[in-house]
Amino acid sequence: MTTPAGRRVVYSAARTLTVEPAGTTPPPPGHVRIDVAYTGICGTDLHIFHGDMDARVGPPGVIGHEMSGRIARIGEDVDGWRPGDPVTVMPLSWCGRCPACQAGHAHICERLVFLGVDASGSLQSSWTVPAATLVRLPPDLRLDHAALVEPTAVAVHDVKRAGLRPGEQAIVVGGGPIGLLIALVARRSGADVLVVEPDSYRRSVAESLGLRALDPSADGLTDAVGRWTEGAGATVAFEVSGAAAGVETAVDALATRGRLVQVAIHSVPREVNLHRFFWRELTLLGARLYDRDDFQAAVRLIAGGDVPAATLISRIEPLERAADAFAALESGAGVMKILIDCGAGGVEEAR
Repeated sequence: MTTPAGRRVVYSAARTLTVEPAGTTPPPPGHVRIDVAYTGICGTDLHIFHGDMDARVGPPGVIGHEMSGRIARIGEDVDGWRPGDPVTVMPLSWCGRCPACQAGHAHICERLVFLGVDASGSLQSSWTVPAATLVRLPPDLRLDHAALVEPTAVAVHDVKRAGLRPGEQAIVVGGGPIGLLIALVARRSGADVLVVEPDSYRRSVAESLGLRALDPSADGLTDAVGRWTEGAGATVAFEVSGAAAGVETAVDALATRGRLVQVAIHSVPREVNLHRFFWRELTLLGARLYDRDDFQAAVRLIAGGDVPAATLISRIEPLERAADAFAALESGAGVMKILIDCGAGGVEEAR
């Protein structure tokens, strides 16, 4: 079911989103057109909304990349797909020629095109993408839940970058959607996990998922981490807050030869306690994006219930209310993940 079609959300300037009519054209060779079901709003989208990424987005533009939908039409030279197939999109296009690509790291290509940032995204009812970006979804997976595949793939990649092993203790600094997804994936890998988050609503969501959560502003955080680790410190810290205080908390929590995984995008340079890195022989790891294996693992985690998507989705708004959804997410008041209903969800996702 596709109702209605031909609309898109256009970002034209800081804090300015408009819903406009949009025509559809046949997909070119090697491409498919998707009837978009749901698009999630993430931290990168908020950075764009604030006007921080205009050099890449080149407004006016259509943003959005956390999505699910069904193939509507197939272009020439596309095999293995048919109309009606449920899909999500790994929104990366790389050159295949730069040193990063040649070294096997195409997901951080030096000429990477990120769909929804550098090229048109999924906040529209119909989206044409290269067939190579498609990721197949199980036919019985709800499409609203499937819109969380992309952020779950981020979490899978972050945990993989950490080299996290069963029995290790991992602290996640920042309990937003990505932070909780990292915590869930880390727990699934056999780690003992602690989430540090100042917002009481986010801590309550973490606790409803069976995760241990602490308030960093409360007295005794250092003592609490010490009791949890028997004085050793955490083996791995994931910095997901994007705040200077979060960096300090993550570094201070690490054990000797601990590993700091930097996940959040920091808009300004941060001071880091390099003496502690020297003294404890700490390791800093950057974690950016994902590869196809991460996406496929994310699909399995959501389809298998290891990532309880329903708990993480705070609400679903229609395409016409996209600006209100961005404002609600920006406020952070009692919301985790907000999805935009782009029109092709179908009756099984009806709320």
